[in-house]
Amino acid sequence: MKQFVSIFRVILSLAFVTASVWTFAASAEVATGDGNSILAISASPVAGGKIVLKVALKNALANQPAAFTINTPPRIAFDFPNTTNDLGKSTQEFGEGDLRGVNIVQAGNRTRLVVNLNQMLTYDSQIDGNNVLITLQGKATTNGTEPTSTTRFAEAKPSSQTHSLRDVDFRRGANGEGRVQIDLSDAGVGIDIKQQGKTLVVDFAQTSLPRNLQRKLDVIDFGTPVQLVDAFAQGDNTRLVIEPKGTWEYSAYQTDNKFIIEVKAVEEGNKLPKGSRYTYAGEKLSLNFQNISTREALNVIADFTNLNMVISDTVGGNLTLRLKDVPWDQALQIILDSRGLLQQKEGNVIMVAPRDEISARQKDTLTTQKLISDLEPLRTEAFPLSYAKVIDVKTVLAGTLHIGSPAAGAPAPDAAKANASESVAFDTRTNTLYVTATQSKLAEVREIIKKLDIPVRQVLIEARFVEATTSYNAQLGGKLGYTGGSVAAGAGSAINGGGTNVLVTAAGVNNTGFVSGQGGSVNLSLFDALATKTLSLELNASEVDGKTKSIASPRVMTGDSTPATIKSGVEIPYTLAGSATTGPSVAFKDATLSLTVTPKITPDDRVMMNLNLSQDTVGTLYGGVPSINSKNVTTTVLVDNGGTVVIGGIYTQDSQDSVTKVPLLGDIPILGWLFKNDIKADSKSELLVFITPKILKDSLNLN
Repeated sequence: MKQFVSIFRVILSLAFVTASVWTFAASAEVATGDGNSILAISASPVAGGKIVLKVALKNALANQPAAFTINTPPRIAFDFPNTTNDLGKSTQEFGEGDLRGVNIVQAGNRTRLVVNLNQMLTYDSQIDGNNVLITLQGKATTNGTEPTSTTRFAEAKPSSQTHSLRDVDFRRGANGEGRVQIDLSDAGVGIDIKQQGKTLVVDFAQTSLPRNLQRKLDVIDFGTPVQLVDAFAQGDNTRLVIEPKGTWEYSAYQTDNKFIIEVKAVEEGNKLPKGSRYTYAGEKLSLNFQNISTREALNVIADFTNLNMVISDTVGGNLTLRLKDVPWDQALQIILDSRGLLQQKEGNVIMVAPRDEISARQKDTLTTQKLISDLEPLRTEAFPLSYAKVIDVKTVLAGTLHIGSPAAGAPAPDAAKANASESVAFDTRTNTLYVTATQSKLAEVREIIKKLDIPVRQVLIEARFVEATTSYNAQLGGKLGYTGGSVAAGAGSAINGGGTNVLVTAAGVNNTGFVSGQGGSVNLSLFDALATKTLSLELNASEVDGKTKSIASPRVMTGDSTPATIKSGVEIPYTLAGSATTGPSVAFKDATLSLTVTPKITPDDRVMMNLNLSQDTVGTLYGGVPSINSKNVTTTVLVDNGGTVVIGGIYTQDSQDSVTKVPLLGDIPILGWLFKNDIKADSKSELLVFITPKILKDSLNLN
């Protein structure tokens, strides 16, 4: 686009100074029937920073010369029909303020005067006898106040005629711009546009406004930069005030009796429209023609842009055209829309004709192509496929080009589109298609196969299985016992005399005196010297707290839209009862952790994955046959290339709290611990799966 703009500017500059073909309407006519000529050109500064450029002619003009401007480079062009250049030179330098000089180019009996500026200025032109006075307004100083920019869009002609506005309407444009459309009583209304502060003011000279149109239009709900449109009478004139919001720019144009102002939002810095579906990108120009021929207006655009344009002989009629700072491609579309025309591009040539003619031409072209296709001889061509399957390509050809039989369940191809002699055969052994069709149809087949017969993109799936388990087990209890025999004569003295022995033993106690291992117990025994009576007390206490973590990191590579499975686990054997002849046999059941992934590569190089995660563990044995506890998670996720997604959906927790006690005695407060045993167990387990897809490019890299 930048190259195009640069080339366009060069061409446009050359077009101004070397115009060899004149296409503008004869809006400036000589008062007499004789030919006119330019005799002299002079420039002089006046008060207010203005510059007056005087063009002396042999004869006076009846109407203003047709004029148009462009912003890059800043130039104003005036066309004098039936006029020759009698200056004896084609350029004249001035160097007055922003006026650099003029170029005078004669082609045939017409002369174009091009005013070269340092920056674009507003201008007025008027006829003063045999002279045409062009006043360059210059840049106004603001003196600290907010600047006001006034543009003379259409000159108000001295006349007693009173103009009027027929309608004021507001619409939202296709790109979100606000469009204010005014219907004029005639094309000769004088119009001034002034950007005053944050508002846009449009004045219509010597123009009345009916009472029903004197109103304020609240257009906030349209969602455009324009918030309010206020139309009211001001003496003999009519004023239209447009209040936009934010940062905006406007363009104005008039076609015949319709005057349109478009206000669009722009981004700060780059002046690009917000959310545009289409943006006109041509260089901006300004045109001001009265009752110009449609053909000549189209030639103006062709002259600006160096387009190869063919205009149909049926294009006719005239139009009044005023464009202010409008891109040339938008100007072309405005002309076409106003006259009901269409453009058809063929290579670097644009054909312009009425809508019906373009439609009929396209229809004739398609009919001719159909007749040629029906008469074209059939050929058979072999297409060996490297990656795609012949049956898949055959299905595509049947659905798109209607060659061969359609796929199962698909409707039969339209008889008007399918040729009964065209067919598709294939050889699965060599993976080759044999297509019988016309030469043009074979070319289409070749393009389709070129797009289908490509290697499937590969995806590397990296998975990390992390299973974290925490367990806690505690046991606390006691056991009290007594053993005694019958008492013999004299035994009492023996016991009293013999005294009492105490034996203390501890289980699970190391030589340091601490309890070791899974738990510990302390036994206390009281017995007499003859060991005929024993009182025993056993205390048990244990506590186990453990954490485990297992990690597996498998990898698998698969093609686009092709499922891949990662599985890890054991096969559990069990015995099957056999018959009298075969005897028992051994069978196996799977208890595995498995992950099935089906990746789909999106156009923006992301990966959509269908995931199926299952965890099977051994359950209860039933008649020697193990049951399987199954847990499953199914989901679909979208992940960036090289990104990681975490699935943590399998979580288990087991708790156990059991008490073994002597009835009644175990319920006694405090002493009850001597007659019961309390066991508490708690375990938690969670499985986390980390999945990372990587799209493989030209080479395989697993690092």
